[in-house]
Amino acid sequence: MSERDVMEYDVVTVGAGPAGLAFAIRLKQLKPEARVCVIEKAAAVGAQILSGAVIEPAPLDALLPDWRKTPPPVCVPVRHDEFWWLRNPRKALRMPTPPQMHNAGNFIVSLGALCAWLAPQAEALGVEIYPGFAAAEPLFDAQGAVTGVRIGDMGVARDGSHKASYTQGIDIKAALTVLGEGCRGSLSKHLIARYGLDRGADPQTYGIGLKELWQLPAGRGEPGKVVHTLGWPLDPATYGGSFMYHLDGDRLAIGFVVGLDYRDPMFSPWEAFQQFKQHARVQPLLDGGQILSAGARALVEGGYQSLPKVEMPGALLIGDAAGLLNVPKIKGTHQAMRSAMLAAEHVAAQGYGSSGWDARLRASAVVGELRRVRNIRPGFHKGLWLGLANAGWETALGGRSPWTLRNHADHAQLARVDAQQSPPRDYVPRSLPPRDRLASVYFAATEHDEDQPVHLQVADTGICVGRCATEYANPCTRFCPAGVYEMVADAAGKRLQINAANCVHCKTCDIKDPYQIINWVAPEGGSGPNYQNL
Repeated sequence: MSERDVMEYDVVTVGAGPAGLAFAIRLKQLKPEARVCVIEKAAAVGAQILSGAVIEPAPLDALLPDWRKTPPPVCVPVRHDEFWWLRNPRKALRMPTPPQMHNAGNFIVSLGALCAWLAPQAEALGVEIYPGFAAAEPLFDAQGAVTGVRIGDMGVARDGSHKASYTQGIDIKAALTVLGEGCRGSLSKHLIARYGLDRGADPQTYGIGLKELWQLPAGRGEPGKVVHTLGWPLDPATYGGSFMYHLDGDRLAIGFVVGLDYRDPMFSPWEAFQQFKQHARVQPLLDGGQILSAGARALVEGGYQSLPKVEMPGALLIGDAAGLLNVPKIKGTHQAMRSAMLAAEHVAAQGYGSSGWDARLRASAVVGELRRVRNIRPGFHKGLWLGLANAGWETALGGRSPWTLRNHADHAQLARVDAQQSPPRDYVPRSLPPRDRLASVYFAATEHDEDQPVHLQVADTGICVGRCATEYANPCTRFCPAGVYEMVADAAGKRLQINAANCVHCKTCDIKDPYQIINWVAPEGGSGPNYQNL
């Protein structure tokens, strides 16, 4: 094995999302001489970014004051908010829009397109951006401090041998490593555990967000209209709801979010999303339209209680890698960018070290916003109606309740099949595309070389065919939105089949697996979904 090539920088940022790019831009604005590198596992910046997304523009105003003169390609001012309770497949009741969800002054965007638009702004300042560079592992010095990242090798066969196209990954070394990987980043997860950064914090909690971009028939769209719903097809014990954001050109961003603390092992978030589309208020909007793009992504919901320490020797966490999403607002982009800009200001003032970043973030408006809403999401652990009542109480008090509700690990909330009777569901026949999960994967344009190591590592497949089959009826075959996991029977008996090429990198399996034996690692750089305007 030859010695690896090394690239050296002052700062290496992992992830070209809104946090990573905002950090790089702000640091170069303040410290033009800084050598800054951003690496991104997707083949192109923005290709694996998925969010609703309605954004608050204040952080963008602060970062790039003239951005409205040449806005991102998908950017529609919000003109109208609606909030509906879907009582059953046919009936709906319009409700007052919760205060946190008022969107006056906000913009509907494609977050992937926004990041692709931000990247040239960073490069113009001298930031080096490398898409297709998947960080495989962190690097450490003799004292255990992070000193950069190792890029995964390319051209490795499924059996571990080297193909003719083999290229050894390089080491990117830096005085400071900034982790902006987003929700459940593979390096962030490893480093949080290594340094015990979550010691004293509640377990992190998550949701899964599923989204489709539709082209509606001409004249059916209402640009700037924002609609959220709760209720059907979810039962009152399951947290979640939908969004419908009307873009220009009769395009509609439609999606569904389900908290991964759900109990029913037979539940499928993907099927719930497809059922929602059949509701009497939704189906007529979509009928005759076509899907342009589709995908899924986990989102971080733990908030204030689950915030880990965000600094470690040689590295720091920003954005959703730190868990800064504001769940009641259903927004995280403004938090990601604000935290990133604050981190850049900290680094510019203190030098290329992480010391003091945790205290600075916790004293900031970013964490202050999370603290005010800390009790709203966990209030739904007792069901929809108590959750709504608690949300009203917390909103009225501005988060000044003298208590803090606790979070619990999502995988531990799943009930065993012998302890939970799956509730009857008033599901209806489906007529809208896609017909199944494999058809949905097509719209994600996901691509992995079949002859590469499986990036979904299952520590003990014997558990899958034994205990998990008996206790939970293999929930991975239902919670995965891409049909990655299958239980198949052959001459040797039942076995787990991993269709890794289907993976859309949502990380749900890494989170919801009840035995925590699935480990999602980055596949070969450039592999994965190629989202268009999601």
